[in-house]
Amino acid sequence: MKTVCAALNLTTLASVYADVLAEARQAQWSYEELLTRALAVEVAGRQQRAQERRWRAARLPFAARLEAFDFRFQPSVSERIVRELASLSFIQTATNVVFMGPPGVGKTHLACGLESAALDAGHSVQFVTLRELVAQLDAPTARGGMTVVRRYRQPTLLVIDEIGYTRLRPEHAHALFDLVTARYERHPTILTSNLTFAEWGGLLDDDVLATAMLDRLLHHAEVIPINGRSYRMRQRTLGDTTTGA
Repeated sequence: MKTVCAALNLTTLASVYADVLAEARQAQWSYEELLTRALAVEVAGRQQRAQERRWRAARLPFAARLEAFDFRFQPSVSERIVRELASLSFIQTATNVVFMGPPGVGKTHLACGLESAALDAGHSVQFVTLRELVAQLDAPTARGGMTVVRRYRQPTLLVIDEIGYTRLRPEHAHALFDLVTARYERHPTILTSNLTFAEWGGLLDDDVLATAMLDRLLHHAEVIPINGRSYRMRQRTLGDTTTGA
């Protein structure tokens, strides 16, 4: 039986077929029911492995959940809007999401929470900080440049975190513009930034390019400003263990 399962690449069934047969004998399943149950076991195993691959590929910095976000501590965030986003309808409409605010107020937590919800729903997801993106763009030609743009235009949902801490050279700015253009009206992107949109010209060192990029990003977008205290400072002063980034 193991040889047959291996030939058909039925890896999950190969590991549990003895238990399935024992249950079939005890319950006196028909041949049809036995076959149905055996194939269901294999399908469930493949789905689980695919889900595990998606989580590894996503490269989330931490396993944030929206349920753990403290809306009472950060009342400037609309819980209603975040709950609507958690329904993932923004993925179907290719609507971008922008979390704006100072460090520590929960931007990354909310972004990763939406990513986790998308992963749970079976979507392909990737997370990258702007600093990491720049480093990847600067990699040797076979791994950098347009190869990076092609890689990040593919996932259903992309998060670009910490926009504002890394100033971009012209080649980086144009690559980011190409990425935004490639995803425009195809797949949504979540961005977190400590900058106002008026400051993006300085980030890209090109006001015209910044205007063109923001035009695409904000054409279909939910912008969520966060004006509040830092979770990290609360943890330091109160000894609280609630996560917030």
